[in-house]
Amino acid sequence: MKLYVILLVGLVLGVTGCAEKVEAPAELVDETPMTAPEADASMAGNEVWRNAAFIEHMHLHAERLDDLNFALADGDLDAAKESANWLSTHDTNTDIQSDWLPHLYRMRDEAEAVVGAPDVATAQAAAMRITAQCQECHAAVGIALQ
Repeated sequence: MKLYVILLVGLVLGVTGCAEKVEAPAELVDETPMTAPEADASMAGNEVWRNAAFIEHMHLHAERLDDLNFALADGDLDAAKESANWLSTHDTNTDIQSDWLPHLYRMRDEAEAVVGAPDVATAQAAAMRITAQCQECHAAVGIALQ
Protein backbone atom coordinates (compact mmCIF):
# COMPACT_ATOMS: atom_id res chain seq x y z
CA MET A 1 0.00 0.00 0.00
CA LYS A 2 2.79 2.45 0.88
CA LEU A 3 4.51 1.85 -2.45
CA TYR A 4 1.30 2.77 -4.32
CA VAL A 5 0.97 6.03 -2.37
CA ILE A 6 4.59 6.95 -3.06
CA LEU A 7 4.20 6.17 -6.77
CA LEU A 8 0.96 8.12 -6.96
CA VAL A 9 2.47 11.17 -5.25
CA GLY A 10 5.53 10.95 -7.53
CA LEU A 11 3.33 10.75 -10.62
CA VAL A 12 1.22 13.74 -9.56
CA LEU A 13 4.31 15.83 -8.79
CA GLY A 14 5.95 14.80 -12.06
CA VAL A 15 2.91 15.76 -14.12
CA THR A 16 2.43 19.09 -12.39
CA GLY A 17 6.15 19.87 -12.66
CA CYS A 18 6.08 19.28 -16.40
CA ALA A 19 2.89 21.24 -16.98
CA GLU A 20 2.93 24.34 -19.15
CA LYS A 21 4.21 27.38 -17.29
CA VAL A 22 2.11 30.53 -17.41
CA GLU A 23 3.88 33.84 -16.92
CA ALA A 24 2.39 36.52 -14.74
CA PRO A 25 0.63 39.27 -16.67
CA ALA A 26 2.91 42.22 -17.38
CA GLU A 27 0.77 44.60 -15.34
CA LEU A 28 1.40 42.50 -12.21
CA VAL A 29 5.18 42.54 -12.53
CA ASP A 30 6.81 45.36 -10.58
CA GLU A 31 9.87 46.46 -12.50
CA THR A 32 10.68 49.39 -10.21
CA PRO A 33 14.41 49.31 -9.54
CA MET A 34 15.32 48.58 -5.94
CA THR A 35 17.31 51.28 -4.20
CA ALA A 36 19.00 51.54 -0.83
CA PRO A 37 16.97 53.23 1.89
CA GLU A 38 17.52 56.94 2.18
CA ALA A 39 19.49 58.17 5.16
CA ASP A 40 17.90 60.46 7.70
CA ALA A 41 17.83 64.04 6.41
CA SER A 42 20.14 65.13 9.24
CA MET A 43 22.75 62.72 7.87
CA ALA A 44 22.35 63.65 4.20
CA GLY A 45 25.68 64.11 2.49
CA ASN A 46 27.53 62.70 5.48
CA GLU A 47 30.05 60.20 4.13
CA VAL A 48 32.39 59.95 7.14
CA TRP A 49 31.09 56.51 8.03
CA ARG A 50 32.48 55.21 4.71
CA ASN A 51 36.04 55.93 5.88
CA ALA A 52 37.96 52.62 6.32
CA ALA A 53 39.46 53.62 9.69
CA PHE A 54 36.05 54.65 10.99
CA ILE A 55 34.49 51.38 9.83
CA GLU A 56 37.27 49.43 11.53
CA HIS A 57 36.63 51.38 14.74
CA MET A 58 32.92 50.57 14.58
CA HIS A 59 33.70 46.91 13.95
CA LEU A 60 35.71 46.93 17.17
CA HIS A 61 32.54 48.13 18.92
CA ALA A 62 30.60 45.23 17.41
CA GLU A 63 33.27 42.71 18.41
CA ARG A 64 33.31 43.94 21.99
CA LEU A 65 29.53 43.92 22.17
CA ASP A 66 29.54 40.35 20.83
CA ASP A 67 32.13 39.39 23.45
CA LEU A 68 30.00 41.03 26.13
CA ASN A 69 26.85 39.19 25.06
CA PHE A 70 28.62 35.84 24.71
CA ALA A 71 30.08 36.25 28.21
CA LEU A 72 26.63 37.03 29.61
CA ALA A 73 25.15 34.03 27.81
CA ASP A 74 27.83 31.92 29.53
CA GLY A 75 27.04 33.54 32.88
CA ASP A 76 30.55 35.10 33.04
CA LEU A 77 29.85 38.52 34.53
CA ASP A 78 33.55 39.37 34.95
CA ALA A 79 34.31 38.81 31.24
CA ALA A 80 31.22 40.82 30.30
CA LYS A 81 32.37 43.67 32.50
CA GLU A 82 35.79 43.64 30.81
CA SER A 83 34.22 44.14 27.36
CA ALA A 84 31.80 46.73 28.74
CA ASN A 85 34.66 48.62 30.30
CA TRP A 86 36.35 48.88 26.92
CA LEU A 87 33.11 50.15 25.35
CA SER A 88 32.71 52.78 28.04
CA THR A 89 36.31 54.06 28.12
CA HIS A 90 37.99 53.61 24.72
CA ASP A 91 39.08 56.61 22.67
CA THR A 92 36.43 58.26 20.53
CA ASN A 93 37.12 58.22 16.81
CA THR A 94 37.97 61.76 15.69
CA ASP A 95 35.66 61.46 12.66
CA ILE A 96 32.50 61.03 14.71
CA GLN A 97 29.81 63.52 13.82
CA SER A 98 28.15 65.68 16.47
CA ASP A 99 24.74 64.24 15.45
CA TRP A 100 25.98 60.79 16.50
CA LEU A 101 27.34 61.80 19.90
CA PRO A 102 24.06 61.26 21.82
CA HIS A 103 24.07 57.61 20.66
CA LEU A 104 27.70 57.26 21.70
CA TYR A 105 27.08 58.80 25.12
CA ARG A 106 24.04 56.59 25.77
CA MET A 107 25.97 53.51 24.62
CA ARG A 108 28.77 54.39 27.04
CA ASP A 109 26.30 55.00 29.88
CA GLU A 110 24.80 51.55 29.35
CA ALA A 111 28.28 50.00 29.14
CA GLU A 112 29.05 51.62 32.50
CA ALA A 113 25.81 50.10 33.81
CA VAL A 114 27.13 46.66 32.81
CA VAL A 115 30.41 47.38 34.60
CA GLY A 116 28.47 48.28 37.75
CA ALA A 117 25.91 45.48 37.45
CA PRO A 118 25.59 43.28 40.54
CA ASP A 119 24.36 40.26 38.56
CA VAL A 120 24.02 38.79 35.09
CA ALA A 121 20.34 39.74 34.68
CA THR A 122 21.04 43.42 35.36
CA ALA A 123 24.00 43.33 32.98
CA GLN A 124 21.90 41.66 30.27
CA ALA A 125 19.29 44.43 30.49
CA ALA A 126 22.00 47.09 30.06
CA ALA A 127 23.57 45.11 27.20
CA MET A 128 20.22 45.11 25.40
CA ARG A 129 20.15 48.88 25.73
CA ILE A 130 23.67 49.09 24.26
CA THR A 131 22.44 47.11 21.25
CA ALA A 132 19.47 49.47 20.92
CA GLN A 133 21.81 52.48 20.81
CA CYS A 134 23.90 50.86 18.09
CA GLN A 135 20.77 50.08 16.06
CA GLU A 136 19.38 53.61 16.48
CA CYS A 137 22.64 55.15 15.30
CA HIS A 138 22.81 52.81 12.29
CA ALA A 139 19.22 53.70 11.40
CA ALA A 140 19.96 57.44 11.70
CA VAL A 141 22.95 57.12 9.37
CA GLY A 142 21.10 54.81 6.96
CA ILE A 143 23.29 51.74 7.46
CA ALA A 144 21.48 48.44 7.16
CA LEU A 145 22.36 45.88 9.82
CA GLN A 146 23.35 42.44 8.61
